[in-house]
Amino acid sequence: MNPTSPQYNEADATILLVDDEAMVLDSLQAFLELETDYRVEAFVSSEEALKFATDNDVDLVVSDFLMPGLNGIEFLGKLAEIRPHAPRILLTGYADKDSAIQAINELGLFQYIEKPWNNDDLLIVFRNALERRFLFKALQEKIAQIDQAEGKLSGLQKDILRTFI
Repeated sequence: MNPTSPQYNEADATILLVDDEAMVLDSLQAFLELETDYRVEAFVSSEEALKFATDNDVDLVVSDFLMPGLNGIEFLGKLAEIRPHAPRILLTGYADKDSAIQAINELGLFQYIEKPWNNDDLLIVFRNALERRFLFKALQEKIAQIDQAEGKLSGLQKDILRTFI
């Protein structure tokens, strides 16, 4: 989708960041706020992030793998139940690569990103994930419009049949 189309507005995107290391969150949040118009919500607690996602629309979720309490895979699995259409990205160290690949297959993650990450590559992944999210939103809206039109046509058909019967 063309980023300048009226259906896609980066300023409308909400990114949820979860990492138990405040320094990582601060770095990611500062970078995104400087380079994008995204609304960024950052949490050091996966439980707090789940509460936020329950009450607020989220367009993209990025989570660290190794965290106390719920690890990143468990967190993203629970988040998929709350916000199934939000692309999910796992941040992982090189040693956790096999777990990340398994999570992609089992949880339908959008992608995993190894630490340390390249900021340019990170932006590309985020933009691709958000483009997918906004394309899906547009598709849902079109399906709802078609369903509404179908309902109106069905009602019109019944009215026509009543007229002639």
